[in-house]
Amino acid sequence: MDTPAHTSPHNTAPPGDLAVWIFILAELLAFGVFFAAYAFTRARHVALFDAMQQTLDRHTGALNTLLLIGGSWCVARAVEAVERDRSPTGFRWLLGALACGAGFVLVKGSEYLAAFSAGINLSTNTFYMFYLSLTFFHFMHVLLGLVVLAILAWQTRAGVYGPTRSHGLNGLESGAAYWHMVDLVWIVLFPLVYVMH
Repeated sequence: MDTPAHTSPHNTAPPGDLAVWIFILAELLAFGVFFAAYAFTRARHVALFDAMQQTLDRHTGALNTLLLIGGSWCVARAVEAVERDRSPTGFRWLLGALACGAGFVLVKGSEYLAAFSAGINLSTNTFYMFYLSLTFFHFMHVLLGLVVLAILAWQTRAGVYGPTRSHGLNGLESGAAYWHMVDLVWIVLFPLVYVMH
């Protein structure tokens, strides 16, 4: 049997599917433009942004950071397990990642509910327009990430991926790369919107 391409010591391509990496880079570019617009606008309205930042709950933001980092750690462990042909273990790690992602959705959803209950919306002021737009854009990526993780978990449990399988690890690595992107964006977003003055 031929050795899968991803295990070759001479393979320098990123793990996963190239099309997924192009999509990830496009998404990072979109977030980068969003972050630049936020920083530019913040520089013009420092007092407003500083005051409005104080109304955000940094504890829930920090909790969500830990949940996404925990999810990424679980995904990395899942890929490692499947690389060693331990799909049942990989499946359990993916369930852990799903739990972390679901926790993020619940915490962020409670933040949105509190904001909307207080009458806060996109037209409240410039800060909240950016806060709601940026975090909701990211929130939608988390939801998509959860769908991806659920599919990966199902396929891993079915034994689709593995070093000796015809599919190799390509799909699993592609999904893992997407989830890591979602985590990375939040790691930038949290201090930018919640903390930095």
